Amino acid sequence: MLLFFALGLLVHFVFFASIFDIYFTSPLVHGMTPQVTPLPPPAKRLVLFVADGLRADALYELDEDGNSRAPFIRNVIMHEGSWGVSHTRVPTESRPGHVALIAGFYEDVSAVAKGWKENPVEFDSLFNESKYTWSWGSPDILPMFAKGASGDHVYTYSYDAQREDFGAHDATKLDTWVFDKVKDFFDAARNNQSLFSIVNEEKVVFFLHLLGIDTNGHAHRPSSREYKDNIKKVDDGVKEIVSIFKHFYEDDGKTAFIFTSDHGMTDWGSHGAGHPSETLTPFVTWGAGIKFPQNVSAQQYEDEFLKEWRLENWKRQDINQADIAPLMASLIGVPFPLNSVGILPVGYLNNTGLFKAESMFTNAVQILEQFKVKMTQKKEATLPFLFTPFKLLSDSQQLDILRKARSYIKQEKFDDVVSLCEELIDLALRGLSYYHTYDRLFLGISVAVGFVGWTSYASLLIIKSHSDIPRGTRREGKKPHHLLPCSFIVAGVLVACFLMIQACPWTYYVYCLLPVPIWYAVLKEREVIQALVESLLAFPLSRFVAYLLVFTLGIEVLVLSFFYRYMLTAGLIVFAGWPFLTQLWTRAKITCLSWAFFSLLLAVFPLMPVVGRKPDLSLVMGAGLLVLLLSLAVLATLVKRKLNLVKDELLVLLLQVLSTVLSMYVVYSTHHSLLKKEGLPLLNQIVSWATLASSLVVPLLSPTALWQRLTSILLSLMSTYLLLSTGYEALFPLVLSCLMFVWIHVEQETLQQSGVSCKQKLASIQFTYNTDITQFRQLCLDDIRRAFFLVFFLLTAFFGTGNIASINSFDLASVYCFLTVFSPFMMGALMMWKRGHHLSWKDGTEQKHKSSLAVGMQRDHISSAHRKEGENRKWSQ
Repeated sequence: MLLFFALGLLVHFVFFASIFDIYFTSPLVHGMTPQVTPLPPPAKRLVLFVADGLRADALYELDEDGNSRAPFIRNVIMHEGSWGVSHTRVPTESRPGHVALIAGFYEDVSAVAKGWKENPVEFDSLFNESKYTWSWGSPDILPMFAKGASGDHVYTYSYDAQREDFGAHDATKLDTWVFDKVKDFFDAARNNQSLFSIVNEEKVVFFLHLLGIDTNGHAHRPSSREYKDNIKKVDDGVKEIVSIFKHFYEDDGKTAFIFTSDHGMTDWGSHGAGHPSETLTPFVTWGAGIKFPQNVSAQQYEDEFLKEWRLENWKRQDINQADIAPLMASLIGVPFPLNSVGILPVGYLNNTGLFKAESMFTNAVQILEQFKVKMTQKKEATLPFLFTPFKLLSDSQQLDILRKARSYIKQEKFDDVVSLCEELIDLALRGLSYYHTYDRLFLGISVAVGFVGWTSYASLLIIKSHSDIPRGTRREGKKPHHLLPCSFIVAGVLVACFLMIQACPWTYYVYCLLPVPIWYAVLKEREVIQALVESLLAFPLSRFVAYLLVFTLGIEVLVLSFFYRYMLTAGLIVFAGWPFLTQLWTRAKITCLSWAFFSLLLAVFPLMPVVGRKPDLSLVMGAGLLVLLLSLAVLATLVKRKLNLVKDELLVLLLQVLSTVLSMYVVYSTHHSLLKKEGLPLLNQIVSWATLASSLVVPLLSPTALWQRLTSILLSLMSTYLLLSTGYEALFPLVLSCLMFVWIHVEQETLQQSGVSCKQKLASIQFTYNTDITQFRQLCLDDIRRAFFLVFFLLTAFFGTGNIASINSFDLASVYCFLTVFSPFMMGALMMWKRGHHLSWKDGTEQKHKSSLAVGMQRDHISSAHRKEGENRKWSQ
């Protein structure tokens, strides 16, 4: 059994890792030739302002008095430059947002997971192509572009990471620090001849990363006065910096300015998912090479934003976030970033038709270079007779389009050049996507074959060990056939040779060779398969079809619950009525009524809002009081049952009561401290982390009797859960645990009803992992129902108060008892720990339900649920 568990763990680890290898591989290629527009650029220098976490509507809309929160930026829109909305992509986080802005490509999720401050993959950027770049801002963003640049021409100035505190008194200091450092820099340049000459050169970039708005949004939400006042502060700072540049460079008209954001923010102060409030960011540009405002009577955008913003008379030009990189490169005349997939927005350029046509042609060639390299790499790694090229963009088509574009430039048909290059770029981008996902179907089939094989093998092993089906089918003295193992060995060798010829990565060998031994193990059990088929054929057809339909419907409900949480509610309502359709109602009325009550009560939670709710401290305090009442009830029960209560048991219970009281105090104290903007008290932080650590140890000190151990687990985990709660979700574990306690009673009654003789009474069952499940009974058809209940409750435990998107776009207020300084991985880990609390207690209850097929189906269905969860994470991101 231990070997089987280890093998299963390894197989499922491979299945999980395959998700990242198939769907989250890096899109980058190397070996392209740099492309630059062969005409003088309009600007010598570029100033890039990135207001982190700034929503488009928050900048453009007017306040209650009809005034703009950013009067300088609004004045630019009306009198100096061009504007629009920049559309970002998920994940709407700072690192991928800045990579799209400065490097021009959308970073893959796996690279984001490898680190925020380092470069997990090499990529080209505008900073790397510039002659000099100076940047000021967050230590989480600036270093990755400096370390990814060749040579020593990207200079960064960052503040200490401890300044990024969501509980701090004034987060606008993060922005004023940047503005002050820029002013000090130019003061130093006036007195330093060497620095003065450098900053006056061409192809220079100044980058100001402004984190205050994002920090205030997380801490106080975008509707808060702090967030809105921070926008005014940034606007004043931008106005001052622009004035400094004009004065320093004597208003030479060679400076281009861009103001934008890396991502937006939801109303509840989070980002990461794909809500419009997160993906719509402002984009305003002015200065050298930029078109002046264009008055229009009608716009191509039909949304209501223009009227709300009162900007319907000024032409709006929306772009994709990656399009900003080629625009900046074109303005200062540096090569387009090699990995950029952005399309130059020529509508923003104030230049000749020839310059626009040449710039667009350069953009098309730069993206086409990536397509050629990607195609060549894939062609070299694929057998000639198996290679299927991208048919929409052949070599002859490429040459034809490029020749035609050159001909149009000579004929001064510049608009036709732009249209033709846009068509070429579109085809090249589609081709890049085609070759990037070229192996996806092949790998997906390999993993699916392996997964089906493992599920089949696990099921056969369970049936073989815990049922009467295999008996009488084995033939004694039968000589083993060598044909089967030899066939699989040959198949494995052929697969390995096929992968070796194509120079595939080592992970491909794992995904493609793993199904070979798995299916060999399945076919070795052909006698069990034959007996199982014979048993199914002997089963009444009508009952078989009915069971199959019910089972299929149940599986569909589980799948749909990943996308529509209310399906969990529907399932729980059906569960509530289930006992009344059986003989349980006649045997245990109180148990059935309790089951129905807690099922219906639990069904309310999937209907509640996932994110976006306002913190409700009273519900958290109420949940804490219920936990205290439960602790007192347990203590009274123990005293009533045995007067000579063990001292250690009493100490453990009192320790858990004290932990709950401390958690309630910490939640209350931290909430009021943050309201006063006094930050997270150190003592509260220490108590919170100590509570989390103790919740892992204290349950191990409790008695091993089932009820006492489960209660101890619940009380310990609830202390930490209260610290991570902001509202109604604090009540969820209590309702879930009550339902699980009732479930134990229900299954005990079901077993007794079916005539199964259990060797242990429920009250005397010990919480142990070495129980031999064969001592209870053999498999029965009702075990399929138990397995389904288990998987359904597992999904309810994980998604009852949230969904996949809520994990990525959670409310930071949930972790404020533990930390307020920005730490994305630690905060994400705490939120996953919060979800794991539901599953921890649920898994504990299953010690009672170790009944034959239920145990086997746990492995198969849980692995299926984890696989589907991984796939859903991929789509949600």
